[in-house]
Amino acid sequence: MPSPEPFPYRHRLALALDVDDLVEATELASELAPWFGVAKIGLELFSASGPESIAALRERDLDVFVDLKLHDIPTTVHKAARVLGAVGARFVTLHAQGGLPMLRAGVEGLRAGASGAGLAEPMALAVTVLTSDTEAPPHIVPNRVRMAAEAGCGGLVCASEDLVAAHECGPGLFRVVPGIRAPGGDRHDQPRAVTPAEAFAGGADMLVVGRAVTAAPDVVAAARDLLAELVSPGGALAPA
Repeated sequence: MPSPEPFPYRHRLALALDVDDLVEATELASELAPWFGVAKIGLELFSASGPESIAALRERDLDVFVDLKLHDIPTTVHKAARVLGAVGARFVTLHAQGGLPMLRAGVEGLRAGASGAGLAEPMALAVTVLTSDTEAPPHIVPNRVRMAAEAGCGGLVCASEDLVAAHECGPGLFRVVPGIRAPGGDRHDQPRAVTPAEAFAGGADMLVVGRAVTAAPDVVAAARDLLAELVSPGGALAPA
């Protein structure tokens, strides 16, 4: 069977590879590559395979999003981010709770690692508040967005409901929204989850999609169905 035509906005879609087996992860990423141009490595896969997972996914012509939410003293974060930049991570998350010096150290380390390896400049993403957190005070997101911008982060990770505040406080930042579900789908442990259409309509630049596709009996059908509404007439990404 011929491969489907690539989804026109696949560069704005990251597939969360929340598995602990590199073979399974690469097979899943390859199968869903027509819809997802970015592969996200989280704690589970990185704990199992480490930097090898980054190399394996880059070999499949995918941008690699390393989601470790680095949060430690500035020196440690700088060194860890430098390693990730040198091995080819395109996006790396830093937890904004770590403060301005830590964020700045992560940004500088990531750039230094990529530059030393002769790679294009990657993007540091500041994580504001997790999509599982429903109790953060309202001032937290704006404060962390402003701090991310001051630290030199290229973007941030936030819930869809925080997109307006993120744009107001950091208008030049690239905005990534996780916790994506199918219309009427299970929110699992992410009470602030939204549909792809809701997230893009709210101003997201990239979505992170995981269980809405990867937990489905037919992952290809799930991806196709989840994203079809985006480009249908009147959809959030449909041509004007």
